[in-house]
Amino acid sequence: MMAETKPATPAAVHVQGRRKEVVGEVVSTKMKKTIVVQVTRKKSHPFYGRVIARNKKFYAHDEKNEAHVGDVVRLEETRPLSKLKRWKLKDVVRKAALVPEAATEVAS
Repeated sequence: MMAETKPATPAAVHVQGRRKEVVGEVVSTKMKKTIVVQVTRKKSHPFYGRVIARNKKFYAHDEKNEAHVGDVVRLEETRPLSKLKRWKLKDVVRKAALVPEAATEVAS
């Protein structure tokens, strides 16, 4: 008996080593080369059906210190870089409307 072989379709091909990506808002840049990003996921409640927002903070490596508070950024999973850092900044999706330091100067 001959074994049947399946043709390799694009849906059947498994990409090995694909890194996870998340999009969130920068909430802190007070550390050197590190940003704290809050990711909000919306999920339907299993029983009540109401949509609930779940927040989680990720510590990410920002080599060039290019992200600022309020920016929307994309993070990519990476090897552990420190006790808490498991992500790195991939790119800035949207810059903040006003830089917080400039906003306080205008108000004074």
